[in-house]
Amino acid sequence: MTQTSAEILRDVFGFDGFRADQEAVIELLSRGENALVVMPTGAGKSLCYQVPALLLDRPTIVVSPLIALMDNQVAGLHVNGVAAVAIHSGLPRDRQVDNWRAFASGACRLLYLSPERLMTERMLTALEKLDPALIVVDEAHCISKWGTSFRPEYEQLSALCERFPHAAIGAFTATADDATRKDIAQKLFRGNGRILVQGFDRPNLTLAVAPKRNWKTQLMEFLADKRDASGIVYCLSRKFCEEVADFLCQEGCTAIAYHAGQDADVRAANQNRFMSEDAVIMVATIAFGMGIDKPDIRYVCHLNLPGNMESYYQEIGRAGRDGLPADTLLLYDLSDMRMRRQFIEQDGEDGVHKLREHKRLDALLAYCEASGCRRTALLSYFDEDASACGNCDNCLYPPELEDGTADAKALFSAISQTGQMFGGAHVIDVLRGAETQKITERSHHTLDCYGAGKDHTKDYWNAFIRQAVAGNYLTINIQKYGALQLAPRARQVVSGAETFALRRIEALKPARSQKPARPGTPEVADADRDLLAALKTLRLTLAQERKVPAFVILHDATLNEIAHKRPATLDQMASINGIGPRKLEQFGQPFLEVVASH
Repeated sequence: MTQTSAEILRDVFGFDGFRADQEAVIELLSRGENALVVMPTGAGKSLCYQVPALLLDRPTIVVSPLIALMDNQVAGLHVNGVAAVAIHSGLPRDRQVDNWRAFASGACRLLYLSPERLMTERMLTALEKLDPALIVVDEAHCISKWGTSFRPEYEQLSALCERFPHAAIGAFTATADDATRKDIAQKLFRGNGRILVQGFDRPNLTLAVAPKRNWKTQLMEFLADKRDASGIVYCLSRKFCEEVADFLCQEGCTAIAYHAGQDADVRAANQNRFMSEDAVIMVATIAFGMGIDKPDIRYVCHLNLPGNMESYYQEIGRAGRDGLPADTLLLYDLSDMRMRRQFIEQDGEDGVHKLREHKRLDALLAYCEASGCRRTALLSYFDEDASACGNCDNCLYPPELEDGTADAKALFSAISQTGQMFGGAHVIDVLRGAETQKITERSHHTLDCYGAGKDHTKDYWNAFIRQAVAGNYLTINIQKYGALQLAPRARQVVSGAETFALRRIEALKPARSQKPARPGTPEVADADRDLLAALKTLRLTLAQERKVPAFVILHDATLNEIAHKRPATLDQMASINGIGPRKLEQFGQPFLEVVASH
């Protein structure tokens, strides 16, 4: 008798019910309809195609961008008793042959491939003979030049709908604005399919942004209550990655650097260590992250400005995939803004593309300097309405606003009188009446604006300029080496037609670590903490024996439920979310023994 999707969810994966929209996606794909699904990270998108793969009577192919992601998904399916294989360059030749034979013979229903391996003529011809029922494209935003993570090898996937006319195509991503969604749907199934957008809200993430003053001090303040948790620290350059990792190690943290300048073997080893061990900090460039399926990442910290809102959303989305609380912090300064503008200008000759990327960066800067709820600002970028969250720095510690019009006029006057040819450092020196060779050589000490801002510190003026750039009063001209220039809005202030609302600079502080409890979020009671620690120790031992990441055995949310409910029998253990029959058979008794000993 054919099982229903709800029965497979319960009997294979050990969950009592579907999350929002999962069942609708499963029904579409099971009926053979094409679908592009936009789901926030951690919403359970893998179940949306793993369940149909077990319902359908023909095989399923999953296109995935990373070897580590493929291996983790296959390992997770094996633990749940599902036959699945991957074929990629990280496996020995004989193992690849064995995996293909298992898939071709029907011994397993799920095959994971990279886009490069799939789109060879030999593989396509072999797969055509097997007549797959479903082709899944994970991280589907990579196929679109409208997105921020375009990968040329993904574009070849646009041929799939012609090569496999009898297969449903399911595309999944966590990040795609409207233009990107339409482009993906057109390329993958010529617009002949459904687009489902579940939403972008991640209420378990605390959002915080602060001006970068002393990154070492600010980073250690952020990490003060996170020493026993895993997290990611993002940096803009390879050199800075190494510097930050070395600093954290000196401070007694377990930190690993990860960037594209490393040997492939070194990167693979570092990634495996991060995925498998507890309390490891990955200090990385954006080379690290796509498809990272580690559910217990408790924080993400950016020590430099990301490229745009989509990148920021993607990168913070790697935290808290298990639904438990996670923290984010973004530090940025004027040099980050200048560097990002420079990167955009150096990115090819396409003027339309550059304009689009500048606008995306403008949106991120406006978010950084927002005085209202961060979550409202973030979700509005993705055309989603949200009320104040009570779980970001601006909601928890509302900033003070004051009239900064007089100082804005002084700043804009200094920029104008010096010819709109200089960066922030020189403009501030002029405002503060500094005596530098550069000022003397250019006779800038004779200007009316000279010394007009001497009552404020350099830090104050740097913060003021950041707000002016973020608020579109000023632009940074990369062709003129980062010169500050007046935007039309600045001229409105100078003419008296508009005031300048200043986020009170003295009130800006590094993000706090202490936060009020979040309603509806599962927390572990003090009495259960010792038991939870013992459960994690057992999980790590079981994972090491099987050479898989710890979360493949059981997720943190499942361990928390065990610690809270303290099951005494296998029947009681079977009622815990995330423990299906196969996991119960393999791991139920050892975990019961740990519970009994506490």
